[in-house]
Amino acid sequence: MRAYVIKRVFGMIPTLILISGLIFIVIQLPPGDIVTSTLDRMQSQGLEVSTEAVANLRAQYNLDQPLLIQYVRWIGGFLVGDMGYSYLFTRPVSELVWERLGYTLMITVSSLIFTWAIAIPAGIYSAVRQYSFGDYLITTIMLVGLATPSFLLALMAMYAGYEFFGISIGGLFSPEYRDAPWSFGRLLDFLSHLWIPMVVLGLGGTASTMRILRANLLDELSKPYVVTARAKGVKPMKLLFKYPLRIAINPFISTIGLLMPALISGEAIVSIVLGLPTIGPALIQALIAQDMYLAGSFLMLLAVLTVLGMLLSDLLLAWADPRIRYE
Repeated sequence: MRAYVIKRVFGMIPTLILISGLIFIVIQLPPGDIVTSTLDRMQSQGLEVSTEAVANLRAQYNLDQPLLIQYVRWIGGFLVGDMGYSYLFTRPVSELVWERLGYTLMITVSSLIFTWAIAIPAGIYSAVRQYSFGDYLITTIMLVGLATPSFLLALMAMYAGYEFFGISIGGLFSPEYRDAPWSFGRLLDFLSHLWIPMVVLGLGGTASTMRILRANLLDELSKPYVVTARAKGVKPMKLLFKYPLRIAINPFISTIGLLMPALISGEAIVSIVLGLPTIGPALIQALIAQDMYLAGSFLMLLAVLTVLGMLLSDLLLAWADPRIRYE
């Protein structure tokens, strides 16, 4: 197992190099750059910029260099933690990235935990009580949740909060804690706001997760080894959790790395609706303004998280399923 982990870790290096090249190329595809976008915005406001100022700005972003030099300087700075300067937010990119990445990961991880906490018990019940009233009820509720977009759920939550409870749902902090330093009170305020995006994002994946588990578990429950174990008097709960469930849950573990970008992409729209200070809205603004350093750093970090998530899912899969060994 140790040799497999070392091999995978070193194998991530060429993968990330290829991904970084693709990110850089895709960001460069639209016509213009951050300087032209800034000049257009300033000219629309009636401001004039001297030729010398434009040249200095292009030199600051290395836009006067060949593309290969721009890429090397960008990825080299990224590796040492110097991600450049965001002209859009007038702040160093590293500050923006670490500030928003933490909130994004908290929302994403909590949504994943919520999804599993609801989908796994519901999937087990639906498989064990197949074609019962509870099975039909759970399936109907889950399919309604699957058919409802996350941003629409966010709008419904905002409407319900204002209409029935007289509160404004949005953001991750109350106004008095928004710019305050971290404290126990600010932490409690954050947790009181976190459940809204957690539920909104988690409901979207709960239905599909439950249906996959139900189908896999029904397939396992009909196999001969389960019938034999029942005939030998193995207790139903012990039989269910020790054998069929451990095999049926494999698809969830193997797709942990893929759930991260899926949740983050859904988080972008929900964050815009709820006004959350996460990666999604900033990434969209950076792409529109062609802020290369900010957009590239966000996309590269998401790629790193995805690759690490795939490694983690492979290791958890080997731990959960004794039949799988990476030698």
